[in-house]
Amino acid sequence: MNKLGMNKAYVMRIQFRYLLFLILFSLCIQELSGSDLYLDPVGAQGRLVIVGRGEIPRQARGQFVQWAGGSAAKIVIVTTASADAGTDKQNRFKQTWSDLNIDSVTLLHAQSREQANSEEITAQVQQATGVWFVGGSRQRIIDVYVGTKFEDELEQLLKRGGVIGGTSAAMHSKVAVVGGKRRESLDTGFDLLPGVIIDQHFTQPDRLKRLSSSARKLGTHVGLGIDEATALLVDQRFMKVVGDGNVMAVFAAGRREQLQVQEYQADALIDLTSLRRIVRDSQLPAFPPAKAADPVVEKGTLMIVGGGRMPIELVKEFIETAGGEEAHIVVLPTSMPDPLPKDYGKRMFEAGGAKNVTVLTQRTRSEVESSDVLEALKTADGVWFGGGRQWRFVDAYEHTAAYPLLHQVLARGGIIGGSSAGASIQGDYLARANPLGNTDIMAPGYEKGFGFLPGSAIDQHFKQRNRFKDMTSLVNRYPQLLGIGIDEGTALVVKQGIGQVKGDGSVHFYDRRRPVVEGEKDYLTIDAGQAFNLVERKAVE
Repeated sequence: MNKLGMNKAYVMRIQFRYLLFLILFSLCIQELSGSDLYLDPVGAQGRLVIVGRGEIPRQARGQFVQWAGGSAAKIVIVTTASADAGTDKQNRFKQTWSDLNIDSVTLLHAQSREQANSEEITAQVQQATGVWFVGGSRQRIIDVYVGTKFEDELEQLLKRGGVIGGTSAAMHSKVAVVGGKRRESLDTGFDLLPGVIIDQHFTQPDRLKRLSSSARKLGTHVGLGIDEATALLVDQRFMKVVGDGNVMAVFAAGRREQLQVQEYQADALIDLTSLRRIVRDSQLPAFPPAKAADPVVEKGTLMIVGGGRMPIELVKEFIETAGGEEAHIVVLPTSMPDPLPKDYGKRMFEAGGAKNVTVLTQRTRSEVESSDVLEALKTADGVWFGGGRQWRFVDAYEHTAAYPLLHQVLARGGIIGGSSAGASIQGDYLARANPLGNTDIMAPGYEKGFGFLPGSAIDQHFKQRNRFKDMTSLVNRYPQLLGIGIDEGTALVVKQGIGQVKGDGSVHFYDRRRPVVEGEKDYLTIDAGQAFNLVERKAVE
């Protein structure tokens, strides 16, 4: 190629990179300033193995092969980032996988964007069950592959159950950190892990500063810094740290009290969606607010049940409050894992005399916002939230067209109820919503309930699982909230500012307006048959 041709190609490459970055930056600004706060909880499109450079951890290599199909794996190794790409020296990259009894390992290197769009290159990815990128210059990968048919085939690989990995860690995210060791330089990578900026060699000096600067610059992404000889194993939203080092999550905190850095050691589990929600919520007003609203239900009724046995008397009361046997009752079982039973809760309400029960198992945004679901909620006299894990309710309904319709059930005088997870979701603060387990009563990223009972935090299975100290820690952290712990088989039925305790056990109220006396319990227990004034925070005589 002559000098003029080389200059022309160089200019075109620079123009393409600049255009990509302008589009990326524009999308980030729209995400930050747009009114649509919905966040798709799914996470990555599939499975990823992201190594922070250096030696590939044994567990990471083994997991990559397992996800690629084990002995039937067909692995394609992309060598383009390496200075040895396209030479005889690139054959050394096969040796990493030679002892793993794999069906096939082939090398791939495109020298241009035209070649990356060719059938010869895309066919290799189409036949692969796993694609691995070797380390080197991230810029080479960007220049050759981003925005080509090759990238399209990577997405298809994930959709059909394959795996993508490599030691070019930064390339797994749409925002890629490239360039110098100290100052951040952002470019466009593969959009495989949404809502993140990835940096590698993270034990090197100034990398934390560099990633923090990138996170602040965008404001909409969480930074993930991966040490050398360390990997993130990603299965959609759930991630695991393996190897010798750590992974650092870096946030662009909007307020002083917000989380800025979180370090994860080997074997730590991470929920990507929680991290992304922390970033999104940092742009919103502080929650919970310093002055909480009074726990008052202006219109309608709440039935908040602590899990366990559901007394038939409570079922009948729910139906009667909704308007009798002809009332339209909607049941939401979406706190349970898939597959969801299509008749969940229906027999319970039919046993109590209900004749018009609709079970809504829809979970994705498009399903939840379908005309059938919205119409069912618009005509509901009562809505029942089932048991399971409360974070799944948030994933399904928060910031969708269905969410305000739930509040409208109360506004027109209807009843909302739920048990276990269906109890906690009714509070303002969402207790025990960590997607990684139910032992943490506070979970950053999943702290907002549906707020049917303002100014409250509600926990369930309370006495049976000895959750008293958990609620103590919550109200000590947020003393403006009224803490409510409900025993199994027990309901707190709320109308306006009065809560009636019904069923088998008791309800325990935590009020930090009152001084805590050492040696005495820091809550007030109200037994079945008694009532509690939620505003004045005292028993009703």
